[in-house]
Amino acid sequence: MKRLLAFAVAALVGGAVLTASPATAAPQATTQAAAQGTGTGYWHAVGSQLVDATGAPVRMTGVNWFGAETGNYSPHGLWSRNYRDMLDQMASLGYNTLRLPYSNQLFDPGVKPNSIDAVQNPDLQGLSGLQVLDKIIAYAGTKGMRVILDQHRPDSGAQSALWYTSAYPESRWLSDWTMLAQHYKGNTTVIGADLHNEPHSIQGGGGACWGCGDTATDWRLAAERGGNAVLAANPDWLVIVEGVDCVSGTGDPQCGWWGGNLSGARQFPVRLSKADKLVYSAHEYATSVFAQPWFSDPAFPANLPALWDHFFGYLQKQNIAPVLLGEFGTTLADPRDKVWLQELMKYAGTGATGMSFTYWSWNPNSGDTGGILNDDWTTVNQAKQAILQPYLIPPTGSGGGGPTDPPPAVSCAVTYHVDNTWQGGFVASVTLKNSGTSPLKAWSLGWAVPSGTQITGGWGATVTQSGTQATAKAPTWAPDLAGGASTSIGFQATGASSGTPTGFAVGATPCTS
Repeated sequence: MKRLLAFAVAALVGGAVLTASPATAAPQATTQAAAQGTGTGYWHAVGSQLVDATGAPVRMTGVNWFGAETGNYSPHGLWSRNYRDMLDQMASLGYNTLRLPYSNQLFDPGVKPNSIDAVQNPDLQGLSGLQVLDKIIAYAGTKGMRVILDQHRPDSGAQSALWYTSAYPESRWLSDWTMLAQHYKGNTTVIGADLHNEPHSIQGGGGACWGCGDTATDWRLAAERGGNAVLAANPDWLVIVEGVDCVSGTGDPQCGWWGGNLSGARQFPVRLSKADKLVYSAHEYATSVFAQPWFSDPAFPANLPALWDHFFGYLQKQNIAPVLLGEFGTTLADPRDKVWLQELMKYAGTGATGMSFTYWSWNPNSGDTGGILNDDWTTVNQAKQAILQPYLIPPTGSGGGGPTDPPPAVSCAVTYHVDNTWQGGFVASVTLKNSGTSPLKAWSLGWAVPSGTQITGGWGATVTQSGTQATAKAPTWAPDLAGGASTSIGFQATGASSGTPTGFAVGATPCTS
């Protein structure tokens, strides 16, 4: 997908990011306590706090899984993995909410999902795009997860500045939202509608504005029309309204990321038929996505909280409305990226009273950010996960419709030893100990390799390397590691043996060393 970034009212600069049949009743989200973040029943706002049906505070700590908005017409990665397996992994890592992008073209007659492996996903074969979403949403509900639907673009080709195009007019945008609101009515897994992804202005003039009063381009007015149409069909849903990029007259900077500037909502708030269903959403990215001027400010990173206050944070801090960080992501390629992400998470806060977020993205094939998953679509990028982990509130729930016990805690220890060296290469061993009492089932150990190291082979496990991330998966003949037991993993590599691997972790849990 494409994302253009603005840094001045008069100049927008380019950058790239990726991105019905009658309803069948789907299993609903089941959670046992508001302390787990997803609560009971539908959600609404009390000031800037999201609460569940009992009034207990709740928070989205989620992830984006894109693909249904593209020409695949289904979430990506289904060519290599089962969708239940991926949702199991999301939930186990602590992501309690799934943001699912789609395009209006997904619902056109004759449009069929593709690139879904029949062996991995036999029950998705022959389904329509909506039916594939139904399957994913139904299973997410059994995990206790919540889902927000995101109209990412009108057609599958490219992101649009406005919520409509000549081929997909506003009437179609409204009718599709009405259809979806009715389709999932009564299913508490689906809690809201993100009305349009990243409305923005166009270089040379045109595109979306906020508060300009032109019904053809004023996103604030369109969000009121769309939001009220959704609430007329399904009064239980949250209505999620993103910002634009440029708003004049609200202070500097006047422009930011597509969808990221909500400074105009102070003077021109979104007015819905049910005010307590409004959630504002901002998108925020790192300098590796685009070199916005604030990243080169000598005050960086101390300048960031005031910047975020200006663009969106005031809505939350002044108790006006909840804010969802609907997209934020990074490759961590630039040293400032890690600092930015750490500061953004601190800004969002911890616990159920913090600012909601859905990280971009689960997918590794987002060109500008990569994903929580590595390129193998299975192992976890431990560097990203480690920063997000303290802020995640895991879902709870079960396919039986009731709460389940949480999975046993993972505890592990690792020792690393260089066994043999020669010019240009070496052999090393890693000993993994399960220092807990419960078995590590189908374990996968990840770590960051030193710069210049390339693993060429391994034994005792399936050892692979993608970029700077190495992974050792349990061998098929011994998939589980009993409590207190140890196993040895060996590998051969090119490069200097003097470097020390870091970040050893089983799943999302760091190991002691």
